Amino acid sequence: MKLAYRTVPMISIAFLIAACGGTQSGAPPPSNVLQSVGAGEGALNLIAWTGYVESGKTDPKVDWVTPFQKQTGCNINVKFADTSDEMVTLMRQGGGTVWDGVSASGDATNRLIAHGDVAEVNVSLISDFKNVIPTLQSPKHNTINGHHYGVPYMYGPNVLMYNTQVVKPAPTSWAPTWDPNSPYKGKVAAYDSPIFIADAALYLKTHQPSLHITDVYELTETQLMASISLLKQQAPLIKKYWSATTDETDPFSSGDMVIGTAWPYQVSFLKSENKPIAALVPSEGATGWADTWMMSSHSQHPNCMYRWMQWTERPDVQDQVAEFYGATPSNGKACDLLRQHLGATADSDYHCGDDAFLKKIALWKTPLAACGDSRGTTCTDYSEWSQKWQEVRGTK
Repeated sequence: MKLAYRTVPMISIAFLIAACGGTQSGAPPPSNVLQSVGAGEGALNLIAWTGYVESGKTDPKVDWVTPFQKQTGCNINVKFADTSDEMVTLMRQGGGTVWDGVSASGDATNRLIAHGDVAEVNVSLISDFKNVIPTLQSPKHNTINGHHYGVPYMYGPNVLMYNTQVVKPAPTSWAPTWDPNSPYKGKVAAYDSPIFIADAALYLKTHQPSLHITDVYELTETQLMASISLLKQQAPLIKKYWSATTDETDPFSSGDMVIGTAWPYQVSFLKSENKPIAALVPSEGATGWADTWMMSSHSQHPNCMYRWMQWTERPDVQDQVAEFYGATPSNGKACDLLRQHLGATADSDYHCGDDAFLKKIALWKTPLAACGDSRGTTCTDYSEWSQKWQEVRGTK
């Protein structure tokens, strides 16, 4: 049975402004959402971050896909993407496939919503949604005026990862990755994306308070240019800007990189390989991401997509993903399982269920011209960030 829902029409720029905290004159266009989930269509095409859709191929003991397929009859075809920009492009152009869903991060979600690429979902059909930690139940990166455009999956900070045998003393600040006199020049890792501009802004927020940076994704022209200057100053320190996780794990394994920004996945992987790795959230804080399973507005297998969203919100599945990926579950009930399996690490490293900790992380969101405050439309948007990022990359 095909579920009855209507695709979301193209949404005005006023809606996109509202998506990140601006104002608008009216609510999003109404859309019919599913009221019950029917039988699966037999297939499901997904776009995901590496490590998010595991079927035992990476590790035979790590498999939350096969049980799902057996229970639902929804056979998964997954395309792993390295960047948010790649995910947005795939959702719009397909690459030969009509995709049903995507595990989008906050720097992509608002773009997908505003462009009409994703459909509103009925979270009342996701039984475990009620157990999602408060900050992620209706965040601005996936919920517009009470309309939900997906369900939360994993989240985590962009941590400072370092080689414990080389980087001494252990760092407490991001300074070794920004200081032009860093002893680790030529061995620093940085993320290859325009959203990394926010990491520079975060550092300046502490070290150049005269810039008056309040939100690292809502930068005026002056604040943006200061961040770009810092990034250009950093460029000679960088061994390689990474996008695929192996772009970072391989050089850390060989010793060609010794310090830099990383996702919990790389930390978890390198530790599993017995590499001398540690990670922390430095004194200046950290940016981060909260990923959302979003359903395409052109989905050909929407019942299977709803079943996948139900499945991936379950505490036992979220626990498996968290342990493999090194990220934190959105479902607070998964924390009990994580503590059973990992002990104190679930709280000390994962901060599982710690909503106060999450609120301190500057989660990715799409930069817009409209600031989310009284400054009006004086901020810089993602297109300008992308242009300036190319200038930074041109220096390396």
